[in-house]
Amino acid sequence: MLPAPRMPAIRLLLSALVLGLGLLLLSRLGLVLWQLDRVSAAGLLPQVFLYGLRADSIMMSLVTLPPALLLPLAWWQRSWPVWRLLTVGWLAFCGLILVFMEASTPAFLGQYEARPNRLFFEYLAWPVETLRMLWGGFRLQLLASGALLALTGLGTARWLRRTVTGLPFRRPTWHTVAAWPLLLLALTMGVRSTLQHRPLNPSWFAFSSDNLVNQLMLNSTWSLAHAVYNLRHESQAGERYGEMTEMEILRAVKATAADYGIEEFADDPALPTLHHQDSARTDERRLNLVIILEESLGATYVGSLGGIEGLTPNLEHLGKEGWWFENLYATGTRSVRGIEAVTTGFLPTPARAVVKLLGSRGGFFTLASLLGREGYHSEFIYGGEGHFDNMASFFLANGFDQVVDERDYERPAFRGSWGVSDEDLFAKTDERLQQHHAAGQPTFTLVFSSSNHTPFDYPEGRIQHYDEPAATENNAIRYADYALGEFFARARSRDYWQDTVFVVVADHDNQVVGENVVPVERFHIPALILGADIAPRRIETVASQIDLPTTALSLIGVSADHPMLGRDFSAVGDHANGRAIMQFGDRFAWMENTELVILAPEQAPVFAHFDAARKQLTPVPGFRPAAHRRALAHALLPSWLYRTGRYSLEHGSQPAPTKHGTG
Repeated sequence: MLPAPRMPAIRLLLSALVLGLGLLLLSRLGLVLWQLDRVSAAGLLPQVFLYGLRADSIMMSLVTLPPALLLPLAWWQRSWPVWRLLTVGWLAFCGLILVFMEASTPAFLGQYEARPNRLFFEYLAWPVETLRMLWGGFRLQLLASGALLALTGLGTARWLRRTVTGLPFRRPTWHTVAAWPLLLLALTMGVRSTLQHRPLNPSWFAFSSDNLVNQLMLNSTWSLAHAVYNLRHESQAGERYGEMTEMEILRAVKATAADYGIEEFADDPALPTLHHQDSARTDERRLNLVIILEESLGATYVGSLGGIEGLTPNLEHLGKEGWWFENLYATGTRSVRGIEAVTTGFLPTPARAVVKLLGSRGGFFTLASLLGREGYHSEFIYGGEGHFDNMASFFLANGFDQVVDERDYERPAFRGSWGVSDEDLFAKTDERLQQHHAAGQPTFTLVFSSSNHTPFDYPEGRIQHYDEPAATENNAIRYADYALGEFFARARSRDYWQDTVFVVVADHDNQVVGENVVPVERFHIPALILGADIAPRRIETVASQIDLPTTALSLIGVSADHPMLGRDFSAVGDHANGRAIMQFGDRFAWMENTELVILAPEQAPVFAHFDAARKQLTPVPGFRPAAHRRALAHALLPSWLYRTGRYSLEHGSQPAPTKHGTG
């Protein structure tokens, strides 16, 4: 960077801007070459670079604007060294961030088919678990990124020394003074990148039904910065999809609920979704409930659901002995979203799952809070650190009596990156269930597995490898299935078996990615209910994770008032109409049978048809007002319920969220 003789300060800023644009262009070029088949299939190769330049201009205008605002300091000899030091330090810092974010992008893009977003920083709150996972599953990427960052740091240090010592003061001319406001105007317009009321945001760059192609138009620093900015508005996250009055939302939600068998809503504005549900059991027995949440076990790995054959023989055999859901869909792509669905029945939002939000740390409805009123003891059993993802805090604040985690395993057979193995987890579960049964107290137990998680640690000698090396997702799935089968083989011989209903369901698929704007096929997950006196049944109706807690309540013999909008499948035919709700990043998908409405912030709704056999999503032309109204109401409802503290069992029991509802 050699400054011009008469305007060295402005030349420095412009040189930094051009250099940054060049860096981001080279990164995008590499990513496009890597994913050239997807970009070519979308027919958007020129647009990726054209609109990518626009996104990069926004980022680099943001980088250049702060020192440009302070440019008058460079016009006086005494303040010139201050401006020079601040500017050079700022540009060097931003350069390192840009390089670090672009170097981190390939690994993140390969895992999530997205630029670094909220997930990139969200798990920094749990450094031990995160570092274990990264070192175990992404070691080469970490080392390569570290080497690149070190080289960049050395180069930056040399540039700092040269620039700070070699950039002389020049008295401003009238050209310099006149150029300053023009520069500020250009950079300000570069940040906004539009003359419309709102500046551009990442959702504006959605031109393809293939989300990965859209992501290539962005740059990773801007993508992450926008995710951080949106944390301020989490409690209003759903409102970006459109507008409806509270009365319109509730009218549409209750009309939809009536279509799916939910009608007895209480006339209570403070608890608008509260309604009564009667149990399907005709006797007076209160059965135990065990929900087993299987990490990353999507239908992709289940042969009878159209996935890979031979990985889950135990799960599929168990499915023949109980209720087997053939068309059940996860609400999201992360574990906490699955936890949210099966323990609270809460609908998904673009914000973080309520497990992590400040406004749900007390008084928020869960199955445990309801069953506690019925005399149940509720506990969460996990093989890793219970504090991860704020799970322990959320559970103990909302009805759970006890958390069992990694510290409670005295001599585990195996300990991996995410804690003890599934075998140890299920041995502890069996032990706890026997203890509670002997004490004569009904129990609700949430069990969360972790062996099927990157970097796929599990004990050797238990399974025959499906592929090589040992630490692959297919082998980890096979091990998780082995551990599940061993547990149920033991459980059948225990006294608690005839008094317990088991729900087994995945939290999400391993990688929810694909060429569709919402990869519906990757939301498809296995679920089954068995135990006690549950007779075999195959359910072909489209269902959602939020239907499992309501169905479980009915099957264990608990009639109660609650705010959940899930269906009770004990009262639903095997081939009835069904619906599912899916949150994919900032997209919300409402699916009834095979027809979808997909909502995205500040974009027109997309109507589509899903062919499950072909795993194909086909856009449907035209506007469908009734379907859109249903979808929008269910997208807006959860944010409103959370923000106003109305998802509870008691009036005023839920503490008010902070100003923006963030945790």
